[in-house]
Amino acid sequence: MTDTPLLRARGVRKSFGQVEVLKGIDLTVRQGQVVALIGASGSGKTTFLRCVNLLEEHDGGEILLDGEPVGYRGEGAARRRLSEARVSAQRARIGMVFQQFNLFPHLTAEENVMLGLTKVLGKDRAEARETAGHWLNRVGLAERRGHYPYQLSGGQQQRVAIARAVAMQPRLLLFDEVTSALDPELVAEVLGVMQSLAESGMTMLLVSHEMLFVRDVANHVVFMDQGKVAQAGPPREVFGRPESERLKNFLGRMHGIFGHFEE
Repeated sequence: MTDTPLLRARGVRKSFGQVEVLKGIDLTVRQGQVVALIGASGSGKTTFLRCVNLLEEHDGGEILLDGEPVGYRGEGAARRRLSEARVSAQRARIGMVFQQFNLFPHLTAEENVMLGLTKVLGKDRAEARETAGHWLNRVGLAERRGHYPYQLSGGQQQRVAIARAVAMQPRLLLFDEVTSALDPELVAEVLGVMQSLAESGMTMLLVSHEMLFVRDVANHVVFMDQGKVAQAGPPREVFGRPESERLKNFLGRMHGIFGHFEE
């Protein structure tokens, strides 16, 4: 981990109709850091991730990746959306793994990973196949490279989705509740892959309700409440010294976590 800010959000706002979902989010992710967003459903966590990856257009504030504004430049009346070519280039530097696996059912695991390498990065098929094989091996699926999604378990499909995202060599990798659609016995295999990526130095911003995983893997935890950052800091501080009743109540619902860091 370095002190270099890879991602910086300043006053990010987002509304859906009359409902303000993000109310001025400030957040920094440093290179090599794992930052976890926690909070109740509806607190704005996923919306913020989607704004970072330009799947949603933020209404105000600024998101910077490597110091470059993401999606827009300027504020107020001077605010302008960047060209589609520039937006596409920015998207290519940010990988995202979703709750649902979003694999193409007519492509094998290997072909799913290869697709972005050939279509977006312009690699030839031989190089793309080699890269896909490397990452499928890293996620423990070398022997499943020729399998179609319907031949894979949910955990295996999610690991293919992770391999697909990482193979694109993103500067930042986003995870949105990637274990929420899995049966409990499959969660550990996906979290193990994510922990391995974190240990290798991958910069990650993740939304998760897996509090034990967040406690053990994240460098920085952000508790979001009603569209705002309510508390942020190292896991020991956030879990062990909650500053609000909202956070205490949230952690109290997570069996065996609240109080773990209390001295």
